[in-house]
Amino acid sequence: MILTVTLNTALDITYRVRSLRPHASHRVSEVTERPGGKGLNVARVLAALGHEVTVTGFAGGATGRVVQDLLTATPAVVDALVPVTGATRRTIAVVDELTGDTTQLNEPGPTVTPAEWSAFQEAYEDLLVSASTVALCGSLPPGVPVGAYAGLVRAARTAGVPVLLDTSGEALRRGVAARPDIIKPNADELAELTGSHDPLRATQDARRRGARTVVASLGKSGLLAHTPEGRWQATPPARLHGNPTGAGDAAVAGLLSGLVEKLPWPDRLTRATALSAASVVAPVAGEFDRGAYEELLGRVAVTGEVSAA
Repeated sequence: MILTVTLNTALDITYRVRSLRPHASHRVSEVTERPGGKGLNVARVLAALGHEVTVTGFAGGATGRVVQDLLTATPAVVDALVPVTGATRRTIAVVDELTGDTTQLNEPGPTVTPAEWSAFQEAYEDLLVSASTVALCGSLPPGVPVGAYAGLVRAARTAGVPVLLDTSGEALRRGVAARPDIIKPNADELAELTGSHDPLRATQDARRRGARTVVASLGKSGLLAHTPEGRWQATPPARLHGNPTGAGDAAVAGLLSGLVEKLPWPDRLTRATALSAASVVAPVAGEFDRGAYEELLGRVAVTGEVSAA
């Protein structure tokens, strides 16, 4: 079982409008609702790839109940969300059909009490017993300590479970110091962590700070991986237009599936890059266009070398 953690779960609502204009009234042509937050997006992609996934984090209020109802209808995904008294947040994506651009509005999330945080930690440690790998994903809701991910990384390492961390800012900085197996920052998050805008130098520095492997999302330039086995870059054949929300989450799903299937790093990166690109043309985050994915698998270019160390 793959475990994904989404401390700041959400109900993702996507509106499609013909053309988004400031200070104007818009007629919405389509509305979709999905369980959201980075780890839940990762879980849906993993399930579509044939993996059994358990999701945990927090859920509360009427919005939390909607999220859990939608999870019930998602095959191969087990709901282990921990209840909170506050209301689960909503995220609003407005897709401009004319340009293909997306405008995102993210609520902050419920305030988590110390008792609720303690209950989550106990549930998380119980779930680690059956986990083959774990992904810690996304922002921290109010009330959760900024060093939360560092503690969750250490718990996974104690349990002997490989752990991937995908977050940003101070939560990432502290989490890296706990020595996760993989971190998956984008270019801006990596630069903020290391102070370097040179991806090659920044990935090397992030490894010195504690991450065993760094896989950086570089947008249209694909993925750059700096691992103990070597360093590779995977590049998609062309930039696809659509909704980029969730592209990084699809890449995380590709990395996790490759990890549990024991694929070599170039194959993991090929899968992750193809999934990320194929998710851009899907209508909502946490999904991917299977036809585009299968076509892209044979066209992703991977360059790099095996380390001598």
